[in-house]
Formats: sequence, C-alpha cells, structure tokens
Amino acid sequence: MALKLHLHPFASFCQKAIIAFYENGAPFEACFVDLGEEASRSAFLALWPMGKMPVLQDDARGETIPETSVIIEYLELHYPGEARLIPADPDLAWRTRLMDRIFDLYVQSPMQAIVADRLRPDGEKDPTGVAAARAQLRTVYGVLEKELAGKTWAMGEDFTLADCAAAPGLFYAARLEPFGEGLAILTSYFDRLMRRPSVARAVDEARPYRTLFPGPELMDD
Repeated sequence: MALKLHLHPFASFCQKAIIAFYENGAPFEACFVDLGEEASRSAFLALWPMGKMPVLQDDARGETIPETSVIIEYLELHYPGEARLIPADPDLAWRTRLMDRIFDLYVQSPMQAIVADRLRPDGEKDPTGVAAARAQLRTVYGVLEKELAGKTWAMGEDFTLADCAAAPGLFYAARLEPFGEGLAILTSYFDRLMRRPSVARAVDEARPYRTLFPGPELMDD
C-alpha cells in the first residue's frame, strides 16, 4: 500500500491523524510502533530520528512526512478524498489552522504534561508544573466556550482539521481536568465529537491500550 501511517493507537496525536484519514477515506496501512520494544523503536528511529509519532510514509511519491498537522495538509493536497478538512476559502483556512494550533498547544500540551508527571517516580514530581497545566486547561476551556458558540463544529457546519485536533485532546483532557459548570457549549461540542463515526472508531481502536494510562480516569466507559 502506498500510504503507511506509523503510529500507536493510544497516542493522542496519532488519533488526530487517524481521524483525518477516516474522514478523508484514503486507504492506508497502519504500522504499529512500540517504542518500548527495541526492534520496533530502532526501525522507527531509522525512519524518523526525532522519534515522534505519527509519521506518514508515502512510497508512491518517495516522501516521509512527520508532524500531524502537516500530514493532514499533505493528505489534502495529494490524496483529496470524501471530506475537505482544510477549507478552500483562504481566510477560513488560516482560521482553521489557528484553531488546530489552539487545540494542539493549549489542550494537548498541558494534558500531556499532566500525564508525563504521573509517570515520574516519587521525588521527581512537578506539582507546580501540573498546577500550571491545569490552569491552562481551564483557561482554554473558557476560550473555547466563546469560540464554539453558534457552531456545530469548530469552524462552523463542516468538520475540519481543527476538529481532528480537538477530539483526542479533549478526550484525555476532560478526564484529567473536567470541564465543570458554565461550559455547556464546550460540553455539547465534545459530546458531538464523541458521536462522530471517525472519532468513535479511533476511540474504540485505542480501548485495548487504556491500561497504559496512568490513572483510573479512562476505566469508566
């Protein structure tokens, strides 16, 4: 198969790319990467020395593409499919990219900081960093409550790159730092995301790996 997506189903950034592929409809081969297994890790580092997933390998065009947002852009450009994830209108396109960055930088990043701290041994915890990450999540929740007003999806009526970023980030973040009261718009948006077939499929495929999560938050559904 021409397109090989190197990933782990439980990783949130990998899920972002998986959702985009399911929305697009382009056939691809999911290549499982286990960074804890030496042979798998070595093979992946030979492909992309930075060691960050996902990575798209396009044998037909001789390209190796890292970074999730760029992978989705590449998919849109060279393998356009059933759904357009980046709007054709230039102004709506840059606004979509902005929302993508908001979800990556201000939802995914603090969420991952909290998870990383839970994996640290006793004596190496960073309570100050965790408190800052939680505060950033609460702040971005408020921003999203305003940005999503009157919209079905992040950019309006069409499901886009921004929603691909939102789904896995919010899935994990909401369990670590629940939305709380006063965020009805964000809560409704999140519920719609979880019912989206592409998102539900990605969530189900990650379910067998939930024991990797450092805490009980993912064991309740």
